[in-house]
Amino acid sequence: MTAPVVRHAERADLPRVAELAARHAEYEKAAPPAPGLAERLAVLLFDTPAPRLRCLVAELPGGEVVGYATCAPELSTWDGREYLHLDCLFLAPGHRGLGLGALLMNAVTEQARTLGLPEVQWQTPAWNQGAIRFYDRLGARGQDKRRFSLPVGP
Repeated sequence: MTAPVVRHAERADLPRVAELAARHAEYEKAAPPAPGLAERLAVLLFDTPAPRLRCLVAELPGGEVVGYATCAPELSTWDGREYLHLDCLFLAPGHRGLGLGALLMNAVTEQARTLGLPEVQWQTPAWNQGAIRFYDRLGARGQDKRRFSLPVGP
């Protein structure tokens, strides 16, 4: 391999994906993933009869995984159809601005095409101006919304 590639994650990639996810959470000033993320991802990606989650990794020519994107089909009530939700896209510092993000986004949009889904949707923090500029360059349309989460007890 002489150029970076984006490919589907393999089980052996999951410890690195979990490490990148922890760095992603830190970058977004969020709580780190709970221990055992690689194992939980393995169940969602490989140990489920019909996995919804897809995980793509950006790999350098030497084999180092330096980024990832995860996505899964979701529903839009307003549109009455499914779309592909891009949950995470992250590149390790020092590997941004090299075209890897565009490779990951191209792979995500190809996943949407493969699934017959008409659109990819995602969110990014309002303060992440680098990501916003990147998504604008791709031709994406932004919407101002605020994300909420509500823990559900046992």
